[in-house]
Amino acid sequence: MSEDTERSAAGDALCTAVFMPSGRRGAFPPGTSVLDAARTLGVDLDSVCGGRAVCGRCQVRLSTGAFAKLDITSRVESLTATGETEQRYARIKGLEEGRRLGCQACLVGDVVIDVPEDSQIHRQMVRKSADEIRDLEIDPVVRLAYVELPKPSMEDQRSDLERLLAVLDTEWGLRNLVWDHGFLQALSSAMRAGDSYGGDWQATVAVREERELIAVWPGFKERAFGLAIDVGTTTVAGHLCALDTGEVMASAGIMNPQIRFGEDLMSRISYLQQNERQAPELTKAIQKALSDLAEHVAKEAGIEVADIVEMAIVGNPTMHHLVLGIDPTQLGMEPFPLVTDAGLSVKVRDLQIAINPGAYAYFLPCIAGHVGADTAGVILSQAPHASNEMTLVIDVGTNAEIVLGSRNRLMACSSPTGPAFEGAQISCGQRAAPGAIERVRVDAETLRPRFKVIGSDLWSDEEGFIKDIAQTGVTGICGSGIIEAIAELYLSGIVEPTGRMRAKGKDVDGHPNFVKRGRNYDYVLYESPDRTISVVPADVRAIQLAKSACYSGTRLLMDRMEVDSVDRIYLAGAFGSYIDVKYAMVLGMIPDCLLEKVSSAGNAAGTGARIALLSRAARAEIEKVIRTVEKVETAIEPKFQDYFVAAMNIPHASDPFPNLGTEVDLPGAAFDEAAE
Repeated sequence: MSEDTERSAAGDALCTAVFMPSGRRGAFPPGTSVLDAARTLGVDLDSVCGGRAVCGRCQVRLSTGAFAKLDITSRVESLTATGETEQRYARIKGLEEGRRLGCQACLVGDVVIDVPEDSQIHRQMVRKSADEIRDLEIDPVVRLAYVELPKPSMEDQRSDLERLLAVLDTEWGLRNLVWDHGFLQALSSAMRAGDSYGGDWQATVAVREERELIAVWPGFKERAFGLAIDVGTTTVAGHLCALDTGEVMASAGIMNPQIRFGEDLMSRISYLQQNERQAPELTKAIQKALSDLAEHVAKEAGIEVADIVEMAIVGNPTMHHLVLGIDPTQLGMEPFPLVTDAGLSVKVRDLQIAINPGAYAYFLPCIAGHVGADTAGVILSQAPHASNEMTLVIDVGTNAEIVLGSRNRLMACSSPTGPAFEGAQISCGQRAAPGAIERVRVDAETLRPRFKVIGSDLWSDEEGFIKDIAQTGVTGICGSGIIEAIAELYLSGIVEPTGRMRAKGKDVDGHPNFVKRGRNYDYVLYESPDRTISVVPADVRAIQLAKSACYSGTRLLMDRMEVDSVDRIYLAGAFGSYIDVKYAMVLGMIPDCLLEKVSSAGNAAGTGARIALLSRAARAEIEKVIRTVEKVETAIEPKFQDYFVAAMNIPHASDPFPNLGTEVDLPGAAFDEAAE
């Protein structure tokens, strides 16, 4: 209670306080602070500074008037007047009109108190777009507590730790706490930091799961941060989040440095099989990459890496094991056993990841075999287990992780699509970067192309395009670009359902965009004095192989689920974020569905990691849900090869696409007539 507290003249009469929107109510002696009343009732009112008017998290509004249903008349005079401490906070940090600090405003009469959403500990985060978090109650495993310790004296010779524990007990209700040697080392310097850090014996501690002291800083610290990581085979993506609000402070992606040991999962496992005892080298490479990524996002956000006190990590089983320092060689051999599939919390110092040394990394659980924590992240993000619709989620990467189901049943598998969707194994392919062709349209009459490149909003046939791309040029074609190019060539009658590019029925001899190659053609998208970017027959075949693997895995799950169609489709992953869903369906990468029910989910695995970072309830949820997922192993399914062969055709050799047929003119019949 502040020195400004005015005592009520109401004697021993109790004051009734009702907190909205929770509706919790109680009777308190006059002079009780709003914050203390809220804590007594278990009301969700935030505070980091322990009621010292430093953090400003406990802001409330007094609702005035007669509330018949509550049998209360709430008046301005029912709270103590604004005192010097509260006025000083308002001058320095600002206080919205009508708001009071709950730690300074005290009860002197009956009141109705409104707790704004931004003052709630477990505040809601509402999804605004596909790649943002679904509705979520923010409840991280780490919280901050500001403490002011009595200085040691000849009369009080208790240890620093003993005095700290006493304050945390009396002011924060935290008991039976544990700590490690690293915390004790940091405690000594933090408590003796001096006035430049806010005064001696003042500090902020980070408490994990209400049981462990993991970090300490001199003086008052308002915010702590967490890092959500998606460790992909090709790329590693990280999002730095404020743990109190869930706000993404910075994001970054880097190449997975393990790529020098093999481009895909099986090549890295093969490397380990042929080079015994080399797993630590792959582990060292990825752990160093995670440290570098943490340093990068911290610098971008203007914070210290020591301010990062929690991590949440997703990845396929091979990446999951390697980050943990577990040799994944056995994942290359039947029956593909995991060393562990449980959700794990591991000290980052044991993983050689350079953030706050007391921090933990939480690994989402794996499912089985080649379906890992990244799939768990996808499930947590898109929540098919909470839907009545038959939902298909495909996380498209070097492998396609596929989830199918609803609240009644979930199934999952992994299908080896290879790196073609990411621009690899394509003649002019490249990663998605400035200068890469990402959108393609082919005029069905003239067969001339137009395209867009990453870094420009203009199409290639628009005025100013050449000037707009002067810095980047046109450097290649990325995954979304090659998908659209092949689909457009198919719709224009150039690429046959079998994938052969023969221009049957079309007179293309001498056409500037066609180059004869034996009985086939190359299709030129762009040509300059120093570069020609074409779609060649081998590119079509590479995409056919990739999309066939994706579709076949889906078909196996649909068989097991005993369904012939799906209600909703989400395409996730870096590639899935940018592909036009119509063209994915034209090629037969995904099954037929109403196009308005097909959408991008962004980096759903990374979003799942963010959810797990910000919510302990979400961790419990996914660990429970994962136990119910039925794994289908494509490698040993006899039907997989048959499905794969049929799916090589564009869009498919036999499966109908009636919904797609209402959106585009599929040229299958025209090809049949030309063949006759």
